Parts: sequence; C-alpha cells; structure tokens
Amino acid sequence: MITVSTDKMKLNVPFIQHFLKDIYWAAGRTIEEVQKTIDSSICFGIYLDHVQIGFARVITDYVVFAYVMDVFITEEHRGNGYSSILIHEMMQEPQLQEVKIWRLATKDAHFLYQKFGFKELAHPERMMEKIKI
Repeated sequence: MITVSTDKMKLNVPFIQHFLKDIYWAAGRTIEEVQKTIDSSICFGIYLDHVQIGFARVITDYVVFAYVMDVFITEEHRGNGYSSILIHEMMQEPQLQEVKIWRLATKDAHFLYQKFGFKELAHPERMMEKIKI
C-alpha cells in the first residue's frame, strides 16, 4: 500500500540524507543540513507498506510562492508511478492551495512536472540567482 504523509516524525532522515548526498543537486549535503532543510519546509514522505521510498519538500510563504525541492523516488521503485502520486499529493496539500506561483528546477524530469501544469519560464530573462560557492 502506498501512502504520502507530511508528518515530519515519520521521515527517515538518514535515508533521505543517504540518497541526497550523491545526487547532483544536493551532493555532499550533511545529515545536519538535511535536517535543517526539513525543519524549514513542508515535507512529503512517500511510503510503500510503511517503508519510506521517496521524498519531496516545498519552501513557501503559503500565499504567493512555493519552490519544490529534493524530489526523489529510490531507484528500485521508479517506473511504478510513485513520483506522480507524490507530486499529486503535494499539489493537493490543503496548506498550499492559496499559492499562486510554483517553481522548481529539473535537469531531466520535465515530463513529470508538465503533467501537473509546470512549464518553462515565460520570462527567464527576469530571473536571477546568486550561488554561494
């Protein structure tokens, strides 16, 4: 049975950190840093028979803006539609229903997010970033 929960007490933080530490967008993130990101976000754990198989988090002000981050399903569970279930539950989360602008960055999962209305930036020239190295 698949379930999705926003209960942070159910999250397996070592599991999340172990997965993220080797992924291009979060390489080297320590368990302390992972915990800090969890504490500062709405988090979604996805569970197969009560065992965590994926994760996602949203940084938001609950009205104007939400940024989706750290979305993953473990490799052995990919291809079963679990990422779609996870994103669907995220988009249906009652706390996030007022949010007007959703953003995310992806290198290779455009097909997933397009199913939920995400598209390329209409005006990328207006976007800026600052990256601390």
